[in-house]
Amino acid sequence: MKRFIIGVDEAGRGPLAGPVAVGVVKVAKNFNFKKHFPDAADSKVLSEKKREEIYKRMREFERLGKLEFKVVFAAAQKIDTIGIAKAVHASVYKGICSLTPKAKGVEVFLDGLLHAPKEYKQQTIIKGDALIPVISLASIAAKVRRDQLMRAYAKKYPNYGFEVHKGYGTLRHRTTIKKHGLCVLHRESFCRGLKMKKRVSNSFDHA
Repeated sequence: MKRFIIGVDEAGRGPLAGPVAVGVVKVAKNFNFKKHFPDAADSKVLSEKKREEIYKRMREFERLGKLEFKVVFAAAQKIDTIGIAKAVHASVYKGICSLTPKAKGVEVFLDGLLHAPKEYKQQTIIKGDALIPVISLASIAAKVRRDQLMRAYAKKYPNYGFEVHKGYGTLRHRTTIKKHGLCVLHRESFCRGLKMKKRVSNSFDHA
């Protein structure tokens, strides 16, 4: 029986706006990271250009059938409704189960405090995105896809500069919130004390 490993990490836990993204990457247990992804690292220490380069390579390996990955998003309304921890947890479960519905022959490596469904063999590793290549790739996938989504949202909501700060609480972002109020992308629970604006309805999740 062929055995696989899965890496899991999230991006966008702390921003005031936009979804949280969970990256899930699946490869054969004997996948040669040193040969194919020697530059894999925690997405936070890589330049945007380098992340995009590695992500493009991931897409190439996906087309070759040598790697599978998925990024699951939980939108602001879901974060406000059930909390960030539960939103991340639900996305982790959804991502893992969609790539590998059966736990047999699979080992899951997760960053930080994340956990897989209990039926999966798993390890949660502090700073795993810097130590375990398959988690690094999950971190990169989550970060790149979330950044792409925020740049797309910036065209629909041009007042906030999402293409620059990606929803994080920079001075520029906080200033625009005070000026324009909150849009549908903002996490109201993260924006306490800032000027509020009634939001229109928004779907909970993006695939």
